[in-house]
Amino acid sequence: MRKKFIALSIVTLSLFALSFTPPAERYFEIAKNLDIFASLFKEVNALYVDEVNPNKLIRTGIDAMLESLDPYTNFIAEDEVETYRTLNTGQYGGIGAVTRVIGNRTVVTMVYEGYPAHTNGLKIGDEVIKMDGIELSKLTIEEANQLMRGQLGTSVKLEVKRAGVNNPIELEFKREKVKISNVPYSGMVSKNIGYVQLADFTPDAGKEVKNAVVNLKSQGATGIILDLRDNPGGLLFEAVNICNIFLPKGKKIVTTRGKTEDSNVAYETLNNPVDLEIPVAVLINRGSASASEIVAGTLQDYDRAVVIGEKSFGKGLVQLSRPLSYNSQVKITTAKYYTPTGRCIQVLDYSHRRDDGSVGSIPDSLKKAFKTTNGRVVYDGGGIDPDMVIDGDEIATLTQVLYGNGFIFDYATLYASEHQTIAPAREFKLTDKEYDGFVMWVKSRQYNYRSPVEIELSLLKEQAKRERYYDDLRPQIDQITELLKESRKKDLYTFKDQIKTLLEQDIVSRYYLERGSTEVEFQYDADVKKSIEVLNNSTLYKKTLKAI
Repeated sequence: MRKKFIALSIVTLSLFALSFTPPAERYFEIAKNLDIFASLFKEVNALYVDEVNPNKLIRTGIDAMLESLDPYTNFIAEDEVETYRTLNTGQYGGIGAVTRVIGNRTVVTMVYEGYPAHTNGLKIGDEVIKMDGIELSKLTIEEANQLMRGQLGTSVKLEVKRAGVNNPIELEFKREKVKISNVPYSGMVSKNIGYVQLADFTPDAGKEVKNAVVNLKSQGATGIILDLRDNPGGLLFEAVNICNIFLPKGKKIVTTRGKTEDSNVAYETLNNPVDLEIPVAVLINRGSASASEIVAGTLQDYDRAVVIGEKSFGKGLVQLSRPLSYNSQVKITTAKYYTPTGRCIQVLDYSHRRDDGSVGSIPDSLKKAFKTTNGRVVYDGGGIDPDMVIDGDEIATLTQVLYGNGFIFDYATLYASEHQTIAPAREFKLTDKEYDGFVMWVKSRQYNYRSPVEIELSLLKEQAKRERYYDDLRPQIDQITELLKESRKKDLYTFKDQIKTLLEQDIVSRYYLERGSTEVEFQYDADVKKSIEVLNNSTLYKKTLKAI
């Protein structure tokens, strides 16, 4: 491993140095280093003590090289191209079902309304046992996905186990073209406020948002909430189209700048807007990235919307896909993008990012001030800062464990098997007695976890032993350990709000699918509640968009 690392480092450093060399010498250095790499691989393959997998070894080299550039320049092997295409187009040949592996089980977590999975009787909570007669336990996740998806018009047979039904159920489906909607939900969240959830920026995202806004206005909406939370981005021109709904024709939306002339492009709105006056609130969080940040940042720059939530992810880079030999591809970062004020939300100092890659705290020295149309000060240097900050709750370790182990999912399946109907999604709530039932049920399951405090305490204990302070600190450490043990006994109630919300979402999805899962959360959603308040208060809305 050390030798491979050194070899790859030499290649990387050599390629880095090429940017400072004349073209002729540059091409020679490229050829030389490729020759060195090929010779090295040949010797390793011939002489290394164990058999090496050439595909795996070369892939490690490719990934390490590209990783030294940025997290978004990636190699896409032939067997990964279809998945990549689905992510970019939002469509594939299949039955319209989403599955998840829990332990050694493959379970159905969502069925899309109107597609074969839904119309032919597949249900959320079903465990898929066999696919075309092949036991799923004998397949990898990738192999199972390949079986589920396929050519349009072909059939697939599933054998599923369903809660409350003794014998397995056999179902057959004909694959169709499945198009995952960019707007999984739109509707009225109050008497006069419309809500549009935008999950992706695949083709037709702008058209879908436009249709949703027009429809909501026809229902009496006098304000619009555009929810971009956890939207990872996508097609840049769809971000332009969405901004165009609220901005006039001919407005600059985003500028890209890169090394090649083709990378330097200014994008403007091309169509007449839907509404230039209707108040707009844009919701973002640390999962809002790329095209989501273009929309949020552009509407903020023009003072056309109040941005609410958390600082966004901080990805201001543009990628371009290029075909390679053997049907593989490479996705290369070719440019940075800039909002109308000229700010770039990308920060290349990844040391200031959280574990999930999103932007953490940004030193003032890395920030640069810009002014919006109304003269408000906004900053670049990493992510879009909301006009109104509402910090999202950190998901507790216990909540993550319950979700990861499938306990929340399984209990929702059990609940649905015992309740033929429930209240409408917006009204559904688990009673305290029902939550107590979940607590009793989950306590009979086996699971282990350590909270961040317990992990830090363990590290403190080890460090104290190394530095010979442990004997002095032992009474306090033991006391804290006992307090944490007592606290652990109440964790299922300490984090009841988080756990109960996920339970209610999962339960409601069994009856009202994706739409219901969204609606049940409105009653707890602090961002949505704040948006309704702001959009219904003309004075507050205008004051927020006015320079101080």
